[in-house]
Amino acid sequence: MIEKKYTPLAIEAKWQQKWDNDQTFAVSHEDIRPKYYVLEMFPYPSGRIHMGHVRNYSIGDVVARLKTMMGYNVIHPMGWDAFGMPAENAAIKNRTHPAKWTYENISYMRSELKKLGYSYDWSRELATCHPGYYKWEQLFFIKFMENGLVYRKKAPVNWCSQCSTVLANEQVEAGICWRCDTVVEKKELSQWFLRITNYAEELLECLNSLEQGWPERVIAMQKNWIGKSTGMEIDFAIEDMEQKIRVFTTRQDTLFGATFMSLAPEHPLVELLIADSPDKDRITDFIQQVTRMDNISRTSESLEKEGMFTGKYCINPVTQDKMPIYIANFVLVEYGTGAVMAVPAHDQRDLEFARKYNLPVRVVVQNPEDPVEEVSEQAYADPGVMVNSGQFNGMDSVEAKAAIADFLEKQDLGKRTVNFRLRDWNISRQRFWGAPIPIIYCEQCGPVPVPEKDLPVILPEDTEMSEDGKSPLPRLEEFINTTCPKCQGPGKRETDTMDTFVESSWYFARYADARNEDLPFDRNAVDYWLPVDQYIGGIEHAILHLLYSRFYVKALRDLGYLSIDEPFSNLLTQGMVLKDGAKMSKSKGNVVDPDDMIQKYGADTVRLFCLFASPPEKDLEWSDSAIEGAYRFLNRLWRLVMELLPILTPTGPCASFEQTELTEVQKELRAKEHDTIRRVSKDMIDKFQFNTAIAGAMELVNTINQLKDKLTDTQQGQQLLSSAIASVLTILNPITPHICEELWQEIKYQQPLTRASWPTYDPQALIRDEVLVVVQVNGKLRSKLNVAADIDKQELTRLALSDEKIQKHIEGKEIVKTIVVPGKLVNIAVKG
Repeated sequence: MIEKKYTPLAIEAKWQQKWDNDQTFAVSHEDIRPKYYVLEMFPYPSGRIHMGHVRNYSIGDVVARLKTMMGYNVIHPMGWDAFGMPAENAAIKNRTHPAKWTYENISYMRSELKKLGYSYDWSRELATCHPGYYKWEQLFFIKFMENGLVYRKKAPVNWCSQCSTVLANEQVEAGICWRCDTVVEKKELSQWFLRITNYAEELLECLNSLEQGWPERVIAMQKNWIGKSTGMEIDFAIEDMEQKIRVFTTRQDTLFGATFMSLAPEHPLVELLIADSPDKDRITDFIQQVTRMDNISRTSESLEKEGMFTGKYCINPVTQDKMPIYIANFVLVEYGTGAVMAVPAHDQRDLEFARKYNLPVRVVVQNPEDPVEEVSEQAYADPGVMVNSGQFNGMDSVEAKAAIADFLEKQDLGKRTVNFRLRDWNISRQRFWGAPIPIIYCEQCGPVPVPEKDLPVILPEDTEMSEDGKSPLPRLEEFINTTCPKCQGPGKRETDTMDTFVESSWYFARYADARNEDLPFDRNAVDYWLPVDQYIGGIEHAILHLLYSRFYVKALRDLGYLSIDEPFSNLLTQGMVLKDGAKMSKSKGNVVDPDDMIQKYGADTVRLFCLFASPPEKDLEWSDSAIEGAYRFLNRLWRLVMELLPILTPTGPCASFEQTELTEVQKELRAKEHDTIRRVSKDMIDKFQFNTAIAGAMELVNTINQLKDKLTDTQQGQQLLSSAIASVLTILNPITPHICEELWQEIKYQQPLTRASWPTYDPQALIRDEVLVVVQVNGKLRSKLNVAADIDKQELTRLALSDEKIQKHIEGKEIVKTIVVPGKLVNIAVKG
């Protein structure tokens, strides 16, 4: 008989076609099974799938297939995060329209994903650039506006000259654009903002409920970004003016030591303060110079502290001293109120500034172990004993904070408050390839929302793109000119588009009812499927996407669209795929193309390698020899099943046997099979440690190979082999589904493996009359013993020491120590 060869490409195409034809992975929210929602962060349609995608989606696919085998009704959708600058820039470069570019990429990448055999419910596929998707995004914008969650204001914004658009604070990393690495400038523009700060406290509090399911690092990053501080707002009257300067401070215990005021150049009172200053021109030049700096540089410890005196003074509310008002280069308008009461004796930045401009320094908190009246070059910022602070002298400074807060509130000079680092989300973008903001400007009525019946406001798909990257929308008369919905007079459409992160902030909800043309989603469907039970993606989204999604869910909940508080119950942040120690990139020339690997080895090998090489949360180092090893293992599995095929029967995994009727060899195989199921179930279900689960399956294959010749002669032995092979195929099915399904069919099972249940091991099968114990001398394997399973340590030690092979290694030497692990090993440490 000619053995059938393993032909992965043919086998994989066959099963992918069958799954597609049968809609094997399509699910409904009307199913009676408990639901499970597994979701990988959807890709940007850049053109081709890369190995990072393959790893991410392979992890998700294993979870989806595993949970299905465990009896859950699993939703596992896929779509495309399709708006954004990369597609727009690529389209400009290739002289085409972003829509054409994007949909061609989607088509190609979809075919790549299908070649990998992922269990997606393709009937739920969505693309965020489709009007049927962004129509609902525009509806949410209008609903947010009606409920005070949207506003427009002129404000200093982060401007990327390379991308020709503004960036949200979260999109500026170390002072540079998160996408193109251009240094970000400050620019004043009228922009649309989402009031995410309304949810700052809840966004922070709800992180506590995610501690069991989210990585500790992500929670810490979000807490830091939200940045809650508890302190006081204190008003400082301005001499000869009606206005007051309000500061936020967490150190009101140092108020008596405040000797000058520092304002951010962008502070709203600056223009008024310098209006009649003889140095107005020089101050204006200084302001322009500072506002061109990025925030990282302005807050750097190494920055030389500089400022300009406005010529005005404010009054310290407790000392009544006059405090000169400076504009300082290290104060940011985004933090606190943009004004800092300068306490040079107890803040190093203020001290450096005071020394430079010869400003007074007053100690008000003394180190109890080194009380001094003056500071030299180092400010004292720790707690201590209050001095020079009126009625609070002698108090502990920590206790004095509360006492001074009480005093200020009683005198109506300040109030306790909470401040957040989080700022409202600027969603206006001056680029073309995004969802149009549904606003019409009317000279009579002002900004008017587009009526719901007129949605979507469609992005033109027949326009020519500008080579300089600027949006063509402002020059498209047929797009701009319209009618005001309120007064029916002439109106002009908003030409800014929404930040692409708006689309990804709610896509997981649309998957629940992706084909609904009348609503964003049916309430019964989202109530059944949400929240996402397992979300999988990169750590780079720890703040941007994840924070915005959390905000959107809370806002949509309050508008009656959703019932949940949080979008993702569990989060897995997978590691990167590296080659030669670095992240794969074209510029480094270290890219491995998944298509090439699939063509050479098949999708199952690629999946197996990605899941075996490293635990999901760790980085994965690409290895040519390792993927060869994965391919060899699948060939070994194929040959084993083909060799045994004539005697295999469809018994199913973990078949029942009467333990007392089995021979020792039969017991050994059965025990190995059930122990493998026990360990693999724990690794895969509880910990997502797919690499150790695969290792367990490989060990079982090795054991079958070692024992098969002793088992094929009897019917019972054949059934045991059939059961063990079934267990191998069942536990590998989520990882390498094509080969497992093909071999399952070869064994003549009536139901496909995709409909099989996850096996359950029998604890009785693990009980052995005899066990194999390895014996080591100084850690090196020297012998193996078959001993009674219940042998005690003393007898096991005696047998090990008397073994002939061991005697040769310990004779004439001093036995220092003997370690016995019952049922597993004896290690004898000797010297001499």
